[in-house]
Amino acid sequence: MSRELGLAVTLGVEAVGQPGQRRFCLFMESRRDTAVMWMEKEQLNRLSFALDRALAQVTQGQILRTEAQADKSPVPPGMPADFPRSPEYDFREAQIGLTYDPRDEVFTLTISPVDIILEPGQEPQALVREEDNVSFHFTPQQAHNLTSAINALLSLGGRPVCPLCGTPLEEGSPHACVRQNGHYEVIQVVEGEDDEEE
Repeated sequence: MSRELGLAVTLGVEAVGQPGQRRFCLFMESRRDTAVMWMEKEQLNRLSFALDRALAQVTQGQILRTEAQADKSPVPPGMPADFPRSPEYDFREAQIGLTYDPRDEVFTLTISPVDIILEPGQEPQALVREEDNVSFHFTPQQAHNLTSAINALLSLGGRPVCPLCGTPLEEGSPHACVRQNGHYEVIQVVEGEDDEEE
């Protein structure tokens, strides 16, 4: 059953573990519930890029992504000490959807659980359980704060990243940058439908 958690009161990211073996999570808390979504570094970086592109569109360029800065990014605050150790929703494998409603001026992030089905002799299959999705809202300012926190978190330790696409670079291995090879992922921000004119 789909669940709407309302407007996020707390929204952030955190890393657990040593550089090179870190696990990343997006966490949120609303007045109704709490949720944590675990993701790979690349997935977290793609979320940051998607939010930055969306912010640039909906603010008509008033908020733009900062690709580099002279001083070091501040360390993101991480998960609050009073955040529940067992959140109501804990996603290990999930699919993310991002929309924007210009009337309410809020983003909506929808998280759908994914089951990985392993059959002998076959490729793993991902089954998205859209009927069990969870969604919550957040403001453009929260979105901007989140992308800043993601960028700061990803810049701390770990493998170096490509300055253009943010993908971690493997030592001694060539890098096919999606921003230079014509395969850059296009993210579309879906705006809420306007009321029909009478």
